[in-house]
Amino acid sequence: MTLFLLPSILLVISAVHAFQFEELAHYVDSHQEEYVEALRDWVAVESDSSDVLKRPELHRMMEMTAQKLRSMGGNVQLVDIGVQELPDGQTLALPKVVTGQFGSDPNKNTVCVYGHVDVQPAKIEDGWATEPYNLTDINGNLYGRGASDNKAPVLAWMHAVEAYQALNMELPVNVKFVVEGMEETGSNGLDAMILAQRDTFFSDVDFIIISDCGWLSRRPALTYGTRGNCYFFAEVEGPKQDLHSGVYGGTVIEPMTDLIGILDTLISPSGKILVPGIREAVAPLSDEEWRMYQDIEFDINDYKSKIGVNQLMYTNKVDLLAHRWRYPTVTIHGIEGAFSAPGSKTVIPAKVIAKFSIRQVPDMEPAVVKKQVTDYLHSVFAKRKSPNTLKVTMIIGAKPWLADTKHALYEAGRTAIKKVFDMEADLIREGGTIPIARTFQDVTGKSIIMLPIGGFDDGLHSQNEKMSRYNYIEGTKLFITYLNEVAQIKKSV
Repeated sequence: MTLFLLPSILLVISAVHAFQFEELAHYVDSHQEEYVEALRDWVAVESDSSDVLKRPELHRMMEMTAQKLRSMGGNVQLVDIGVQELPDGQTLALPKVVTGQFGSDPNKNTVCVYGHVDVQPAKIEDGWATEPYNLTDINGNLYGRGASDNKAPVLAWMHAVEAYQALNMELPVNVKFVVEGMEETGSNGLDAMILAQRDTFFSDVDFIIISDCGWLSRRPALTYGTRGNCYFFAEVEGPKQDLHSGVYGGTVIEPMTDLIGILDTLISPSGKILVPGIREAVAPLSDEEWRMYQDIEFDINDYKSKIGVNQLMYTNKVDLLAHRWRYPTVTIHGIEGAFSAPGSKTVIPAKVIAKFSIRQVPDMEPAVVKKQVTDYLHSVFAKRKSPNTLKVTMIIGAKPWLADTKHALYEAGRTAIKKVFDMEADLIREGGTIPIARTFQDVTGKSIIMLPIGGFDDGLHSQNEKMSRYNYIEGTKLFITYLNEVAQIKKSV
């Protein structure tokens, strides 16, 4: 009798879940103006973590985040993570990390949602078409600094929890929040906080979700990897002071000439990294990964048009995506100490510092990369037989992060995207670095997924950053659905 009725019971359960989603989706649709106003309030706060003069605004942003979670009935804490030492030796309080908890049922999975509410600098004179801290709705796009990175995604997760609450529906999983205010400047203090709370706040967490990323195209995406970042200073010093090129030019060996000479040995015109050992350490591209790249929606011509170039290093999709995501790159960012102001100045700089980075990938290790780069540049410099001195320093050594796309978290993501958007998800990697993902993985040992809702054309860190209404509202529905799908994952004992 029981076996005979089982298919009918499953049909009933399925129908109930479908009805619940429709009701939740309708609630989201009917409250979208409220969601836009919430984003407007958050964007209005100039929470620029790089500007110490705006630190009061950043503290206010963290309090607003905490208050939002409190208004939802969460168990909320503002965690003190210490102080930041400024270049002049003074100290400044770091913005507190906000944690929140909704539900503590030991029989349910517990997810931890990570986000940040600090932003990059923005001024209208930088080329913005609208006031960057006044959310502006134009043709369904919500323009404002931090709209996509990362205020709308953080709010969308809160809206998702609120929707269940408003309809008196039990949350399918326990939900925890970790929201910080220093991500854009390196997440100062957060690593130590995660380590300190590994056996308390994070002890019952099963999975960690990060939504601080975006889609590659108009197709929704799941992100399973990011590159790391080894950031270097190469300093060449010669005369005791800057010199007049007319008086001293031709008699001294100039630091700038030495610096340009060694920088030119880092990478070939075709993009090949010339530092010995770097390319040999890279994990080979597997046949399975090659096939995954084939299935990704990506238009090279659109990509060229978007960034305003007429030629790229690679002409086919797989090569281009692979070198954007899963191969290392060398980028020279600038030279400090050189004359760079408008006009002319006939100076020989006494000391110049090049700033360059290597985006690292599996199986490269920062400590090994540091030694490879330092040894190589010193060997190249020695061949110049220059009387000047070279100093190489690695100031950032962030590791890459890579997840298993066959993990149940990704299966749940595929299912949720199919239900909400009626299309298959793109499985993508990020060329940038999100160090906190690797920290979460190494410290907590938990499985992680990156579940973005930001659009491919949102302009993160750029002028006219935006979040479309469509991505904001449908993204909230995606988060609602994803919580339900994660609830189906068998809880580990």
